Amino acid sequence: MKNVILLVFSICLLSCGGSKTVRDSKKVIKGDWTLNSINYSETGTYNITLFNDESKTCFEGSQWQFIPNNNTGLYTITNLDCTMGERYFVFTIKEIDETTGLYDFLLKPTNKKGKSETNQGFRLRLSALSDTNMQWQQTVMVDNKPFTINMNFTKQ
Repeated sequence: MKNVILLVFSICLLSCGGSKTVRDSKKVIKGDWTLNSINYSETGTYNITLFNDESKTCFEGSQWQFIPNNNTGLYTITNLDCTMGERYFVFTIKEIDETTGLYDFLLKPTNKKGKSETNQGFRLRLSALSDTNMQWQQTVMVDNKPFTINMNFTKQ
């Protein structure tokens, strides 16, 4: 009986902990990042509001901090022409394909205490992650065609 309990506990521990790749990704993402540039898969001028918050111009140069041990973080808008200040969020990294190393990155805006007013989150693709660079991709539909927003970060 003791062995069965130990086996069940071990299986739960391993399955709840996420894959080794996700755990390693959380170690890499930990810390301070700058969102340097945002570009699109299509050429043209677009009026896009990211995360129901601010425009592309406001987000470029924003400072981001990730705290993976409790899946929280914050970003700070520093552009004087925008609503400046800190915004809080919770995040989850979920591996979607172990062979390719692709991830889903779920970001949910919250208040300082971690509570969401709208319970709305955003699904992004964590398409690149290294010790110095990170890229998120968000795909939306424009004129019934996929349109990808690329967000490019560097670690501080």
